[in-house]
Amino acid sequence: MAENKETFYITTPIYYPSGKLHIGNTYTTVASDTLARYKRASGYDVLFLTGTDEHGQKIQQKAEKQGITPQEYVDNMAAGMQELWKTMKISNDIFMRTSSEAHVEAIQAIFERLLAQGDIYLGEYEGWYSVSDEEYFTETQLAEVYKDENGKVIGGVAPSGHEVELVKEESYFFRMSKYADRLVAYYEEHPEFIQPETRKNEMINNFIKPGLEDLAVSRTSFNWGVPVKSNPKHVVYVWIDALANYITALGYPNHDMTRFEKYWPASIHFVGKEIVRFHTIYWPIMLMALDLPLPKQVFGHGWLLMQDGKMSKSKGNVVYPEMLVERYGLDSLRYYLMREVKFGSDGVFTPDNFINRINYDLANDLGNLLNRTVSMVNKYLGGQVGAYPGQVTEFDAPLEELIASELAGYHKAMDDLQFSVALDHVWEIISRTNKYIDETAPWILAKDEASADQLQSVMYHLVDSLRIIAILIQPVMVETPAEMFNQLGLDFTTDAGFENAKVGLYPETAKVVEKGQPIFPRLDHDEEVAYIQAQMAASKPAIAEEEEVASEFNPEETTLVSSKDSQIKYDVFDQVELKVAEVIDADFVEGADKLLKFRLDAGDEGHRQILSGIREFYPDPKVLIGKKVCIVANLKPRKMKGQISQGMILSAEKDGKLQVVFAPDDAVNGSEIA
Repeated sequence: MAENKETFYITTPIYYPSGKLHIGNTYTTVASDTLARYKRASGYDVLFLTGTDEHGQKIQQKAEKQGITPQEYVDNMAAGMQELWKTMKISNDIFMRTSSEAHVEAIQAIFERLLAQGDIYLGEYEGWYSVSDEEYFTETQLAEVYKDENGKVIGGVAPSGHEVELVKEESYFFRMSKYADRLVAYYEEHPEFIQPETRKNEMINNFIKPGLEDLAVSRTSFNWGVPVKSNPKHVVYVWIDALANYITALGYPNHDMTRFEKYWPASIHFVGKEIVRFHTIYWPIMLMALDLPLPKQVFGHGWLLMQDGKMSKSKGNVVYPEMLVERYGLDSLRYYLMREVKFGSDGVFTPDNFINRINYDLANDLGNLLNRTVSMVNKYLGGQVGAYPGQVTEFDAPLEELIASELAGYHKAMDDLQFSVALDHVWEIISRTNKYIDETAPWILAKDEASADQLQSVMYHLVDSLRIIAILIQPVMVETPAEMFNQLGLDFTTDAGFENAKVGLYPETAKVVEKGQPIFPRLDHDEEVAYIQAQMAASKPAIAEEEEVASEFNPEETTLVSSKDSQIKYDVFDQVELKVAEVIDADFVEGADKLLKFRLDAGDEGHRQILSGIREFYPDPKVLIGKKVCIVANLKPRKMKGQISQGMILSAEKDGKLQVVFAPDDAVNGSEIA
């Protein structure tokens, strides 16, 4: 394959070093690394960036609490992150830090240019601010508001669950509204810019159509940030400071611009769905104002959640990658992260699924195939299979045809960023090769000298299939492929390019090892699940994470705006998993006067059934077929009238009238309501 020198610039979000990274953060970085490795193996000139977003009030507060300077705090945190990426064998070319001298100088230059050309102006900001989120909110954007006895709003809670405070200060503003129409036009002209597609609709409908307000881009209430050069009492606010890292890391605008000229615009920004807005509204507008090309694509992936919602120390459900790597090996974790979750959607980590993936996919399927093959080649052919024989047995052609088909599917899935689907294609090859052993029964062929040619063909096809499998898994699994090549008697450094991923290239002179070691020993399921659960429980601190930073605002002294007398903490609400589901079928429940039975597509592997007591309000339940509804997806199943109900359909009720709560028609089945 001719070497392709087309450039490919990929970035992760730069991580906010306010705490230790868990497997949810690691998920994004492993996905980025997987794509970077795939593109390199495909001949691209790849540049891969990750790093840390190190400024802000929250960092300053954490440093003060520890009795150290903010710079000392972020130095420690950045070192920890770099050590984690080393453990995970992340192949980034740049680790960007926003506290670096070069970045600070670049941000000051960018800010002054935007100020000089009138895109930034000085004004006064008053609004609700969340220190934890580093974000401003209007009163209508708050998830909850608190009022005093006179009905005046005196506080509230951001959509994230963090409390907000009223901030009034002089601030510089960016004229976002000036570029709104141009941004929408860009969306329409470049439909691939925001992926998945549903994220674009969310940006337009929720943020641009209601009116894009000018954005506060400086703060004066703290000083840990990039000072505005012409007005140093202001520090540049996070969204200019952090977002611009993607170009300042390349030397823009006042350092060595070689990398910028070669690699910009970025091929893809990988970001979590919670920061899609900043990367697809604020960032492109900033680039338009700087007269720079926009990144080719922003991909907003879903979250890796736990069964009880987001990872949180206060819940005692945090899983740290170092623990899993130490006990189960690096490739077990990398494989799980890329196989278990459809990239772009939310996924759920469970110890049970993690151990099952190791035992079934890695130990039983892949590991057993390698062990059996090495053993049989040694036993029957003295370790050497010889030259490619062509198609000798009746099962050779079907195996070769399947490999060719799955190879095509694999490359398409990788190009479409569907990493789990790409691995599905690889495991189809593994499954078919295991079946090939059963079909050809080499232990029987070995007993008959007349079957020597057939035996040689079978052994060759087995080692050749394993060679191809090792090549295909290398973007995800970074240690196993080399070990497989070693056991197959091959040189991974010279023979593992994608151009070699085709049938018949296992060299005639190669010789498998005399005794291969199991690459994935089978685990005791119950013992290992218990171990992971114990590690998760140990992550819960004596004081809840939300209480680590004291707040001047005391919600106990206020009146919550609610028709209910009882109040719940955000942690309780956060345990509820709300999803969009499409009604596939709806019918009456025999022997029940109030119940209707629904069959729903909620993005699960199969359909789920929910029973709901709304029959009197929907005498013809068929009218609901095809509608998108909102459901509680993580309720414990219960039996009603002898049938299982797997969740709850949300309805709105007042004055004796009830109506099902519908989701937008274009909402994706299974998408989380947040």
